[in-house]
Amino acid sequence: MSIRRLSPNQPDSFTFRPEFQAEVKRWIANYPEGKQQSAVIPLLWLVQKQEGWVSEPAIRLVAETLGMPVIRVLEVATFYTMFMLEPVGTHALVQVCGTTPCQLRGSAEIIEVCKRRIGPHDHRSADGKFYWQEVECMGACANAPMAAINDYYYEDLTAETFEKLLDDFAAGKKPAPGSMIGRQGAAPEGGPTTLTDPSLYDGSAAKPITIPNLPSKEPA
Repeated sequence: MSIRRLSPNQPDSFTFRPEFQAEVKRWIANYPEGKQQSAVIPLLWLVQKQEGWVSEPAIRLVAETLGMPVIRVLEVATFYTMFMLEPVGTHALVQVCGTTPCQLRGSAEIIEVCKRRIGPHDHRSADGKFYWQEVECMGACANAPMAAINDYYYEDLTAETFEKLLDDFAAGKKPAPGSMIGRQGAAPEGGPTTLTDPSLYDGSAAKPITIPNLPSKEPA
């Protein structure tokens, strides 16, 4: 794993907004007395949901809240790649899968769109709206190529459909996630090809059965 460091540009302070403070209390309450430090990952995630990334002042606040050494919280934040350690785009954090199944299905074209539209990987765009990075497999291989944008998966992408997604996010829209070709789950393109007979699962083909040695229902 590459070394992950905090951004050299840090805010002066961090506080949870009121709605997130309630979530902080809820998460801490999930753990028994003396085990509150187990909430470190949920609290860091709340930081990221509020700010888009995890800053050094936020790490210090989480450590203070949970009674942990700051270095322990820093270790967690830098170990898990789900935590962003520098400011990301205000409109979209784009994570493009570059692993083999997506590469075979055209992720290189998606990455080229990112380079042209957003700029170098792991940096914000000039207008501050976008940030992109190439990541390892995110488990949607059947619907490759795909990208995670903010909290959702966008699958069965082409360069054209991906460009349209970026246009929508730039305009402040929230495009519906999922397959861009209308695929149902991980079914084949065009729809399911097996188990298509409704009688297989609606109960209409069921027949009465006799269970051997079943006790009589008649009263003794």
